[in-house]
Amino acid sequence: MSRPKHPEPVLRKNQIITLHITGMTAEGNGVGHFCGLAVFVPMTAVGDTAEVRIVKVLKSYAFGIIESLTEPAAGRVQPECPVFRQCGGCVFQHVDAQTELQYKEQLVRDAFERIGRLHPAFEPICGCESRAGYRNKAQYPVAEQNGHLVCGFYAKHSHRVIPYTGCLLHPPVFTKLLETLLPLLEHCGVSAYHEETNSGMLRHVYLRRGYHSGEVMLCLVTRVSIRKKIAGVLPELLAAFPEIKSITESVNPDRTNVILGRTVTVLAGAPDISDTMCGKEIRISPQSFYQINTAQAERLYGIAKDYAGLHGTETLLDLYCGAGTVGLSMSDAVRRLIGVEIVPQAVENAKENAKRNHVENAAFFCGDAGTVAAKFAADGESPDVIVVDPPRKGCDALTVESVVQMQPQKVVMISCNPATAARDAALFAEQGYAVEKVRAVDLFPNTAHVECVVLMSRKETT
Repeated sequence: MSRPKHPEPVLRKNQIITLHITGMTAEGNGVGHFCGLAVFVPMTAVGDTAEVRIVKVLKSYAFGIIESLTEPAAGRVQPECPVFRQCGGCVFQHVDAQTELQYKEQLVRDAFERIGRLHPAFEPICGCESRAGYRNKAQYPVAEQNGHLVCGFYAKHSHRVIPYTGCLLHPPVFTKLLETLLPLLEHCGVSAYHEETNSGMLRHVYLRRGYHSGEVMLCLVTRVSIRKKIAGVLPELLAAFPEIKSITESVNPDRTNVILGRTVTVLAGAPDISDTMCGKEIRISPQSFYQINTAQAERLYGIAKDYAGLHGTETLLDLYCGAGTVGLSMSDAVRRLIGVEIVPQAVENAKENAKRNHVENAAFFCGDAGTVAAKFAADGESPDVIVVDPPRKGCDALTVESVVQMQPQKVVMISCNPATAARDAALFAEQGYAVEKVRAVDLFPNTAHVECVVLMSRKETT
């Protein structure tokens, strides 16, 4: 008896098909459908019709790349960056600003409606005034090519360094600093780190800049210390760039994707730099969480403050508070501010930031958000408003449970991941909170990332 034949696959690798792009994924890939299969294609736009080469076929979907564009979408533009197609950072340089905002607004709406099964009021997306030069932080992996130190960005889905120092998203001083720094380090005998053999010296060049202050921090991430090798060239670097207020080294000898080592040592200047956020002076260390787009973060925090609806009499609990920037931006509108953060250095920064700005109604605690919130709940703490600004993985179950147990009138969520925000909002909705409104905020133009602010209010019970 002969076995039944399996049906031939609809698509084959290297097959070329005509595909119309009808949607956009959270990763910034266009998606179309061919014989019932979803086909994901990077660097496409909704409305494109293209000849697409299939590069990978799975059971229910496939991946392709553009062979030729037959009918471009209305929002297409020519990318300005010469390494756009190689670098793994930007995904939307091929569409105009309005088209990108439409994608991101729809992404947030889809997450809440499809994942959370929620239908809040969606306010118009808050766009960014500039799509270029907005990043105040950059971490450049270092490699060696043709006998010279180079740095740049990883190619998509790899650790292969694309040498490029002129990223349009970074302030121009970063480019100038790198072009001066690398030859100096090379002259001192500093070698590039080799991931395959865990050898070499310099792993990353890590830069931060105060948006309002203009102060620059340079942190060299190394496998072994290079402080003695480079001590003689630091005065030359500081003379060339007077805006550098901090030069530090973080030694990371481990085979890991984590960039910073366990400690940071000051080589020159101060251990941190200063900036202003929402009118408050902020000190930023290499380990501090600080929003990458300062001007747009001020607008983000303004929306969160507006959602909180503060009157000056409230106790505000700020979970995942980082260096305290969110809570401190609202400190003048509450009676009492409590911040919780798991990174010890960030908590110290938050305390210093409060003291520096003469904020006397704030207290900051170091610990896991869920664990500390559970203790607060057990102790009978009852904040009027709780702000949560979790990492991409969202809030854990203990945090949600503890927040609900404290019964705040309002919960304001700031999220960098619409999918986990929708999931967590649904959990709050199941436990007596109405998800009232959501607003997307574009903090990272040209990339696939989008933030959102969510207002949840406790339902009145009889």
